[in-house]
Amino acid sequence: MAKPDHSLDPLILASARREFLEKGFEKASLKRICENANVTTGALYKRYSGKEELFAAVVADTVADLNEIIAQKSVTDFSQVSDEELVKAWDMDEDYMMWWFRYLDERHDGFVLLVSCAENTRYTNFQHDWVEKMTQATYGYYQEARRRELTTVDMSEAEIHILLTAFWATIYEPFIHGYNLEQLESHCKLVCKLFDWYRIFGFSSP
Repeated sequence: MAKPDHSLDPLILASARREFLEKGFEKASLKRICENANVTTGALYKRYSGKEELFAAVVADTVADLNEIIAQKSVTDFSQVSDEELVKAWDMDEDYMMWWFRYLDERHDGFVLLVSCAENTRYTNFQHDWVEKMTQATYGYYQEARRRELTTVDMSEAEIHILLTAFWATIYEPFIHGYNLEQLESHCKLVCKLFDWYRIFGFSSP
């Protein structure tokens, strides 16, 4: 049996990425994607069942990388976490925030597709779903800090979700508006001034 020809896969994905970024999912054309990749529609349908599956393939690496971040932040055994680590989890200074902006900028196209071009795909609610995942991953840190009386601030999971929604909007929007890395660095300073998590939770400064 002949081995499947994967040489066309990068051409299709690159063409699809450009088309989705320019047109968004709804207005993207499989015909144009095939023409720009110089492949037949038959070749595309041998690999992807349709436009939605093709979009998912384009963003797959970015989604996998982001899910790995969530997995790293998800702690189930807090007996192994020190007081310092519990508090440090909320230390979002300029160095840490710029790590995030650079990390996302390295995955620029996939991230932009997820936050601004994914309507009517399985990632339609990506912005909300990502905040929900971050809330679930980080709320345990707050609960444990509160249990140990490292903070006296009472806050519900819903309230933290609301705050994180506002926080992540300040991260999504620069990518939606096409900021370059220099602009992201300037924006980062504003975000850090706006969100002082140590003050919000009543932690002592590190």
